[in-house]
Amino acid sequence: MNATATSIAPMSHSSGHGSSAPVVTSIVALVLAYAVALALGLPQHGTQLIVDHMAHDSHADTHDSAGEQHEEHTQTDPHAEPHAASPGEAAALDTTAPPFYTVIPFVMLLGAIAIFPLVPSIEHWWESNTNRFKVAASLGVLTLLYYAFMHPYAVDGHWPFHYVAAPTSGSANWDIVLAILGNALISEFIPFIVLLFSLYTISGGIRIGGDLRANPMTNASFIAAGGLLASFIGTTGAAMVLIRPLLETNKERQHVVHTVVFFIFVVCNCGGCLLPIGDPPLFLGYLHGVSFTWTMHALWQPWLLCNGLLIGMYLLLDQLVYYRRETIADIYRDITHTTRLRFEGLALNVPLLLGVVLAVALLDPTKTLPGTDNVHPWMFSREVVQLALVAIALHFGCKSIRERNSFNYHAIIEVAALFCGIFVCMQPALQILGQYGGELGRLVGAEGGKMAPIHYYWLTGGLSSVLDNAPTYLVFFKSAEASPGGFGPLVPGTNVEHPVLVAISLGAVFMGALTYIGNGPNFMVRAIAEKAGVKMPSFFGYVGYSCVFLLPILAFVAWQMI
Repeated sequence: MNATATSIAPMSHSSGHGSSAPVVTSIVALVLAYAVALALGLPQHGTQLIVDHMAHDSHADTHDSAGEQHEEHTQTDPHAEPHAASPGEAAALDTTAPPFYTVIPFVMLLGAIAIFPLVPSIEHWWESNTNRFKVAASLGVLTLLYYAFMHPYAVDGHWPFHYVAAPTSGSANWDIVLAILGNALISEFIPFIVLLFSLYTISGGIRIGGDLRANPMTNASFIAAGGLLASFIGTTGAAMVLIRPLLETNKERQHVVHTVVFFIFVVCNCGGCLLPIGDPPLFLGYLHGVSFTWTMHALWQPWLLCNGLLIGMYLLLDQLVYYRRETIADIYRDITHTTRLRFEGLALNVPLLLGVVLAVALLDPTKTLPGTDNVHPWMFSREVVQLALVAIALHFGCKSIRERNSFNYHAIIEVAALFCGIFVCMQPALQILGQYGGELGRLVGAEGGKMAPIHYYWLTGGLSSVLDNAPTYLVFFKSAEASPGGFGPLVPGTNVEHPVLVAISLGAVFMGALTYIGNGPNFMVRAIAEKAGVKMPSFFGYVGYSCVFLLPILAFVAWQMI
């Protein structure tokens, strides 16, 4: 393993650090373009549309509760919804989900991710992010072609606010295509990838150097520290800060795969449920009314139980099985090559990571700024601020730290290349799930057809492992709002019952660890580990690990906490 890691390091240096200047230039250009847009009043206008629509919805809900018809308010709305169909048109009101065959592109994309790395004739071709993007984009285009020419029903658009896009008779449904692109890319993918990119890049300027003894306790301590850090700087930030020193510490060992897998379980997923910044599903919950501190109060006990059991299982597995398989020579070399830990890049990058957290917490255009009654952040200010912090980190940070970290953009580009297609291709699946979600209770045998928290836990979690946990969380969040079951008090700011939202949150966060595609950081850590010479398991091999080691713990957590 040492020879492999040494051989790839120079390549990583050149490919990673050399691309920082164009990134900074691009961000500066984007910030300037945003400044021009501000001068023209465009972001302010977008925020005002969101605020007005929220006020209109609140006004309509008040009158609906008094028995008035919602259609009357829709027709008298002074702020017309973009591309919205007239309520009088039956087709516009029919938002029937697409047929089940429309999930084929999504299934094909998942199949490519799972199978292509296992086929010798395709394996090296698939390693190119350009080729990954070609596959993801092509399947995304197939999905869009269906909506453009074959979908006969209206579609709910969610950007910049909710509206209904109606099909066009006799021509392509461009309004529907724009609604799908708005839902998939602007509303979901852009905030998702900007947050991951910001945490990934800024944390890449932090170096924890040194080479500790790679015994079970040391590795478990790394994983535990990451599990705690994940909730406060995000699973992506914690993973990027700690995966490199963990790999450096274990470079003398031959059996490292299980360590990286448990690192993904804890640091990339299960550790990130104490704050909305920790994991994308909770971030979406925050955007839809859940308070910033609710997760800390509601989820700390299952967080502690799940991560404690995972770390304890890792200790036993490494101590009793894998550490004993190391040769005496490797253990001796590991002991004699130890150096103490050295921390670099903290003074600049820790405040910048904190800035990303504050941007996510405060710059939501649907919420007022703290201390104000009616001042809302400008549209896209959250993403622009995050990118500006990235530019500061790249321009003012120490270049040698990134070089010694073998920092490059390959892992985040891989996530972007695949997930842009995933977010588009999953739209039919999400619509189908949204339409038939109310029937899931009967399918799982729930009494009276009302799903209990345990049903939400397993359904949200199971689908999160293959649909990406953020939008899956949102689907069940909305389903729970529409179908209260009498399981407890409502979470403040939402219409979701407390036990149900606990179950949805835990299912989405914890079971995002079941596959590589369940959460973005899973991909990144796998890519970094492979660059360091660790032969990571295939898609199905990783699922085997998660079924054997993770699922029993998740079942126990559900038994105890839900």
